[in-house]
Amino acid sequence: MRAIVCEAWGGPDTLALREIADPVAGTGEVVVKIHAAGVNFPDVLIIQKKYQVQPALPFTPGAEIAGEIEAVGEGVAGFKVGDRVLALCSTGGFAEKIALNAHLCVPIPAQVPYDVAAGFMLAFCTAHHALIDRGGVASGDTVLVLGAAGGVGLASVEIAKARGATVIAAASSDAKLVICRERGADLTINYTTEDLRAAIKTHTEGRGLDIIVDPVGGAFAEPAFRSIAWRGRYLVIGFANGEIPSLPLNLPLLKGASIVGVFWGEFARREPARQIAMMQDLFEMLAERKIRPLISKTYRLEDARQALHDMAARQVTGKIVITP
Repeated sequence: MRAIVCEAWGGPDTLALREIADPVAGTGEVVVKIHAAGVNFPDVLIIQKKYQVQPALPFTPGAEIAGEIEAVGEGVAGFKVGDRVLALCSTGGFAEKIALNAHLCVPIPAQVPYDVAAGFMLAFCTAHHALIDRGGVASGDTVLVLGAAGGVGLASVEIAKARGATVIAAASSDAKLVICRERGADLTINYTTEDLRAAIKTHTEGRGLDIIVDPVGGAFAEPAFRSIAWRGRYLVIGFANGEIPSLPLNLPLLKGASIVGVFWGEFARREPARQIAMMQDLFEMLAERKIRPLISKTYRLEDARQALHDMAARQVTGKIVITP
């Protein structure tokens, strides 16, 4: 089968398209023929040896997939050949097939296409866990989403809006903010042309923010946090900017505010029953069109390097997928 292989640490141009052996389903495993693989910012980091979890060389990047079960290993119950599934696999997704533990697979509802399923799990599970489980978002809250046009950002806009919040989307261009408004954002801030703090003050009439969703990090973290309301929650999701910010600890003290860590992958591992319930809630929201995942572009397997270049350059809105 064909697969994208990382043979040396570096940027997307170091990746190679190779013919490798087809995977075989071991005990407790299934082999999935991959129809689509989601592309995420950690894929850019992992090939540069900059991610917190690092595989040994050589490996195939790609953390989430959707496809059809092609083979079932010994001891697998609940799945059969032909089942449509999505899975978070950490690595191995940018390939034509993958073998993985059956317990990682989630059945795809009949009405959900493969490209949507492939870009669904990481972004929407992260946003759901952040806003609902960790942030306790409620109707009437005012929510600021930084990096709002990205995968997690746009998912956060949709979920917050579905829960009755007023959503302020902040992104780096007017074109990205148009997409945010189409997905439910009430107010927008272009933080390359506007002063973030001043814009937040205007949009909240000086009251401040109940929740800040931050998958970006970097220079906007502190001005956003200085705009938080009493008992506000600052949700730390990631550092797509590449810079881990430092916040003065007097700020949460003065506002009675919370800095809340969001690590969806660890949550799913430690609390599988709650993860299953969350997936059910997300699929219900999807069926009711309360959320509408945006797949902005698809790439062929041989164009995976370009997909990662686009992700690294922050030229991506919503989700992009690779279709082997």
